[in-house]
Parts: sequence; C-alpha cells; structure tokens
Amino acid sequence: MITSHDRPVMTDQELQQLRRDKWRINGQPVRTLDDARSFIESVGFCQLYPPRSSVLLPTLLGAWAGSDERLPNPQQAFADARAREATELMVRLLRDHGAYEANLGEESNSLLMAASVFPYFYALVGERNPRQSPKAGARAPYSQLACDAHEAIRRGGPISKQQLLTTLGKGISGAALDRALIELWSKLRITRVDYHPEQGASWDLLLRWAPEAVREGIQISLPEAVSAIVSKYFDGMVAAELAEVESFFGNFVSRSRIREAVNALLAARELSFVHVDSRTLIQIAAPKIAHRA
Repeated sequence: MITSHDRPVMTDQELQQLRRDKWRINGQPVRTLDDARSFIESVGFCQLYPPRSSVLLPTLLGAWAGSDERLPNPQQAFADARAREATELMVRLLRDHGAYEANLGEESNSLLMAASVFPYFYALVGERNPRQSPKAGARAPYSQLACDAHEAIRRGGPISKQQLLTTLGKGISGAALDRALIELWSKLRITRVDYHPEQGASWDLLLRWAPEAVREGIQISLPEAVSAIVSKYFDGMVAAELAEVESFFGNFVSRSRIREAVNALLAARELSFVHVDSRTLIQIAAPKIAHRA
C-alpha cells in the first residue's frame, strides 16, 4: 500500500487479498475451537453461511473450508459435509461462550459476534432492565405468546422448542412459537445455548446464560457502544464504505447515529480514509509512532 497526498492508496486486488487472509479463505482453514475463537475475535462479526443480502460480512463456513468458493446457503446445507462440520464448530463456540449469536433477520443464518464485542452490541439492542419480565401491549415489542414463552423459559430453561410447545399447551403452532421466540431473541431476552439433532436448539434467558456480559452491556452508553462496534466492523472488514457500514448496522440502530459515530472517529483520527482504485473507503487509522525528544 502506498500513499498519495497523505492519504493511503491500495488496489482492489490488495484489499481483497487482505480480506481473504483475515477471513481465513486463503487456504488456511479454521479447524479447532481455539482457531475459531481467534477468527471471530479478529473479524468481530460473521455469519455461518454467505449473507442473503448485500451485507458485507465474512462467514464461519468459509473460514472452516478455507475458501469462499461454492459455499452452500442454508437450504443446501443438508447435502454439504462442510456445512455440518462448520455448524458443529459454531455450536461448540457458542456453548463455550467464545461467541454470541443475534438475530439478523435471516432464518437459519444468524449473526455471530466475538465475546469482546457482545457487551457493546447488547447496549445497542438489549433491554436495560432484563430482570423485569416482558409485558404485552399495543406499544410493546412483545406479543402475549412471547411473554408466556419467556416465563416458560425462565422457569424451565434451557428448554427446547418441542418442550416449550408442550409446556405452553395445545393450540399453539410451531410457526407462532417461532415468531414469539424471535421477538424475544431480537431484544436479547433469550439466546440459543445448545443444539441436539434430535431436539433442535435449546433456549435460555440470556441474563442467566451470560450474566457478566449482560451486566457489562447495561453499563455502556449508546454512543460508546456505536463507536466501539463501528470501529470493530472496519477492523474486521479491513476497509469499508460508509454505505456498507450503514447497511449492516442499520438493522440495529439509526443510520444518523452511525454517521455521527463515524464522523467523530474520523475527527479523532481513530479512523482514516483510504483510496481503493476509484473508491474512497474508511479504515482503522494506522497507529501513531512515538518519537523520542
């Protein structure tokens, strides 16, 4: 990478190679739990499968395979051994609290994030008083079924979906329960804590599963949280356009707040611009070198 007029310059080919190295799709696959922890801490955010939308994110499946070629989507995963093995690694990572999971609006393809990032993410979307049970209402984000499911999980969690259906009684469809669980998961009330082929995912209260991370997140202000996760996103992507950052985090926070955070980080010289061919991207600023007097 060279500089021009005090602004770094790189080619798109150089950027893609840096991403391939960081995202472990350079022929050096992730294989162990320690490898997986290091990978997720390095990139900050990823999904298991390639994103369905235009969101710029690495994948755990690609890191497992060591390549981004011919990766299956969730519907094709049953016929791909790589997908089964990467899923097993993801379950181990979540079970070990090496990563956390959040709903990104894609069925069977949730957002995974590093343990160090999660408290900041919780500060963005989580409840500030998670000990208070959710209540249904016209202005509340929870249905009555979601509130009932929360109480059942509080009493009996970790608990599988089938066990929840039995607990909640007849007349409730699996699809209705799925919607209720997503309501709770989207506000980080609950999380998937385990998976068994026979029973599927097991759910528990996030506060019970990860009390320290939740307590830390409650103490973080919204501006601090936005700045931290935006910085980590730029680091994980090597460099990105503002529109790409907004496309991703716009799922969780207003785009105006994202722009405010980016502008503040640029003003503080914690972020910097970089020319990539004809585009202007943003990256983590190079560390300053101290000079002795």
